[in-house]
Amino acid sequence: MSSIIFFIIIPIIVGLWAQMKVKSTYGNYVLVPSRGRITGREAAQAVMESAGIYDVEIVECHGTLTDHYDPNKKRLALSQDNFQGSSLAALGVAAHEAGHAIQHKQAYAPLNLRMALVPITSIASQALPFVMLGGFMLFHSPMLINLGIAIYLILTVFQLVTLPVEFDASKRAKAQLVGLGIIDQDELVGVNKTLDAAAYTYVAAFVSSLGWLLYMLLGNRD
Repeated sequence: MSSIIFFIIIPIIVGLWAQMKVKSTYGNYVLVPSRGRITGREAAQAVMESAGIYDVEIVECHGTLTDHYDPNKKRLALSQDNFQGSSLAALGVAAHEAGHAIQHKQAYAPLNLRMALVPITSIASQALPFVMLGGFMLFHSPMLINLGIAIYLILTVFQLVTLPVEFDASKRAKAQLVGLGIIDQDELVGVNKTLDAAAYTYVAAFVSSLGWLLYMLLGNRD
């Protein structure tokens, strides 16, 4: 029971806290307009053009905080509030995604590694529910349990590689927003808080995946 609490329950609580933190922080700063009134789309374009990137399409996508950069399609997608909005949160998120485009152009090694891991990670994620159900709940199969360990190892490595990718993109975003004059230095506080809160979710995802891996390796011996 103690291993379940330490390896699984605590990471779940951390993950829930991280999700609430990012939603709360984003919700606060999406209401704070930047002085320059530049939209997220314009900010993303400016950041990419400063790095000599002119072949990435910027599109609007549905949902909230569904923003992402697709390196295969060279497409940067921003949710409505961030595409059209000029809030500090919108500029931070838009510049962050533009940071991924810069990483892609510069062949940033952690991004390349994450891209290479996407296919096997996708397969592992799809197989996980069936393996866990069969290995633990139905058959108590050592083979399925070992397969579950292998899956969580893949997921943990993927989440670990994701951390420097996301941290670096945020670092680039903050530097470019100020360096290009899109925001003033004192406005960086809002951008920092928004991007730092988002970073917590990636850390929480890694901790959760690592917790499950350690539990399967060690915890089920209790």
